[in-house]
Amino acid sequence: MPSEIQASLEQVSANLAAELAGVPIRWIPAENIHLTLKFLGEISISNVELLKEILASEAGFHTAFEISVGELGAFPSQSRPRVLWVAVQAPPELQSIRSTLENETARIGYTREKRPFSPHLTLGRVSRNANSGEVRKVCEVLNKYTVGFLGAARVQDLHLFRSDLKPGGAVYTKLFSAHLKP
Repeated sequence: MPSEIQASLEQVSANLAAELAGVPIRWIPAENIHLTLKFLGEISISNVELLKEILASEAGFHTAFEISVGELGAFPSQSRPRVLWVAVQAPPELQSIRSTLENETARIGYTREKRPFSPHLTLGRVSRNANSGEVRKVCEVLNKYTVGFLGAARVQDLHLFRSDLKPGGAVYTKLFSAHLKP
C-alpha cells in the first residue's frame, strides 16, 4: 500500500485499539497490511518455480489498475466479528486475476477457497479467547465507528510472499514479483 494509505490504516487501527482497549485483538502492523489474492499455506520448494510461472503468466494478461480503500467490516459478520478489516473496491480485473490464480493453484494441488472472494485489508484478529462481553464491545464499536474513503492505490505488480509466524506476528518475505502491463 502507498505510504498515505498505510498511514490512514495505522490511524484507523490506533483509533479502534483505543476504543477496544482490553479486548484481546492482535493488531496487524500497518507495514504488514496487504491484499491477499490466494493464501497457499505450506508450499514445497519445488512448487515455488511453478507459482512464479503462474504469477508471471497471469500478470502478462492484465494492465495495471486502481483500487479504492475504505469502509470498515468484519468476518464472518459484524455481529460475530473475528477479523476486522477495511474493504477494497476494485475493477473486475482483480476478480479475474484472483479466479485464474485460484484455478491454476488448484490444478497443482492447492485447496480451493470455499468462501467467495471479498477483497479486504485485515487490521486485526479478535482472539478466540474473547468472552461474550468483549465480542459485544467489538460489535458496538463496529456499529458506531465509520471509516470513509482512505485513498486509492495503483496495482502494478503481483507478489509471491512467504509468511513466517513468529511470537511477535508474521514476518513477510517477498519471493517474487510479476509486473502487470503498463
